[in-house]
Amino acid sequence: MVLLAAAVCTKAGKPILSRQFVEMTRTRIECLLAAFPKLMNMGKQHTFVETDSVRYVYQPLEKLYMVLLTTKNSNILEDLETLRLFSRVIPEYCRTLDEGEISDHCFDLLFAFDEIVALGYRESVNLTQIRMFTEMDSHEERVFRAVRETQEREAKAEMKRKAKELQQARRDAERSGIKAPSYGGFGGASTARSAAVIKDTFEPERPKVAPAPIRPSGPNKALKLGSRGKEVDDFVDKLKSEGENIIMPVTGKKQSDASKALPPPVNTESVHLRVEEKVSLACGRDGGLQSMEILGMITLQISDEKSSRIQLHVANNDKKGAQLQTHPNVDKKLFSSESLIGLKNAEKSFPLNNDIGVLKWRLQTTDESFIPLTINCWPSESSSGCDVNIEYELQQKGLELKDVVIAIPLPSGVGAPVIGDVEGEYRHDSRRNILEWSLPVIDADNRTGSMEFSIAGQASDFFPISVSFVSTNNYCDIQVVKVTPVNGDGQVRFSTETSFVTDKYEIL
Repeated sequence: MVLLAAAVCTKAGKPILSRQFVEMTRTRIECLLAAFPKLMNMGKQHTFVETDSVRYVYQPLEKLYMVLLTTKNSNILEDLETLRLFSRVIPEYCRTLDEGEISDHCFDLLFAFDEIVALGYRESVNLTQIRMFTEMDSHEERVFRAVRETQEREAKAEMKRKAKELQQARRDAERSGIKAPSYGGFGGASTARSAAVIKDTFEPERPKVAPAPIRPSGPNKALKLGSRGKEVDDFVDKLKSEGENIIMPVTGKKQSDASKALPPPVNTESVHLRVEEKVSLACGRDGGLQSMEILGMITLQISDEKSSRIQLHVANNDKKGAQLQTHPNVDKKLFSSESLIGLKNAEKSFPLNNDIGVLKWRLQTTDESFIPLTINCWPSESSSGCDVNIEYELQQKGLELKDVVIAIPLPSGVGAPVIGDVEGEYRHDSRRNILEWSLPVIDADNRTGSMEFSIAGQASDFFPISVSFVSTNNYCDIQVVKVTPVNGDGQVRFSTETSFVTDKYEIL
């Protein structure tokens, strides 16, 4: 077999991508592809057409064609087998089979084509080997990078150690009343000229480097040669380069999971309350709740000293059996008798500008009726693969779930799934072999939905399924309804932020 070229073209013969495996001019390949659609109007059901000089072996790809140009004396059975491999490679790199997606991933496809055919002859490779070859993962490269990172860490440690020695020598000189010497580096040079020479000849890859000379412009700041934040930024940059979506947290206070998931309220009062709940759930793939735990907390933040001596009126409408526990400094008798949260010592005030957890609760159950959102996955195996049907149902009608993402694992090396009926949106992550089904809102008006897709694999390949969502309605109906001063009448203005998020939600 001699394969002349492999191309992806439109139904009109316009080439989108073409890889020539023998010496051919651009004009020649464009003329051959332009003549291809005209040869197909013959009313015959074949996967190849011939001219006096070449043979076209083709396969439809939605609105496009995958075309192989071969000589007339090539083996048609081998040509068809090679064509199927080319057609399976394209969905590995393109989410949709359209002209724009092919153009965006043209270089990835060219590299994969080169692994299939070399100098016009088919290589003995499969889809898994092609993926491994194109990733170009080298053990020697990983070893080199590990050695280099180790050298850099050792260099930083040596810089910090030398800086501490110089700082200590400076302190000793100041205590003894002697003018502190100017240190230029490891060689002991004391002049500005020698320090400048060391700075000019510094190389980042050397395991040992000379620290900059100490300057009297402030203690410690001139000796801060590295920081943990720099390492974190480098790590985040590596993740971004690999295609991960990174959401950077706000610097300063440590944020809770709920505050990361939901945007903060626009207007907050001097007394601000956060009612946060997290759910951890594990269900069996054949039905049945294995474990479910709800952890909730009311956090108080006061920004005005005038509103620091207050009591919180809690409305506990929970009917599911959550166990409540107050903060040790909260008056437990007052809470059990009047559902009021106040300090044991009424003369004291709540701390200012701090997040204080005043009340928390916990709910553990194996009752299936308590499941917020049920997920049923029905894989049906067939001779060509699996037909998978996934459906969801909102069991707690009072909840409104937002930004719901249902992540279904897929078998590797089988290409993209063929999506049938679907409600919402979907995204195929070929690098992690995950199909993400996204739904903006699930509520009482949109309680159920389903998605169908087909892909090669077995029934066990589609588990565990993980679910994530956020909600502004809490699961256990526990809220602060009023805030009043400890001594005096009237009410204190307050703002509330309620969130219900997933910690771990899996169908195993």
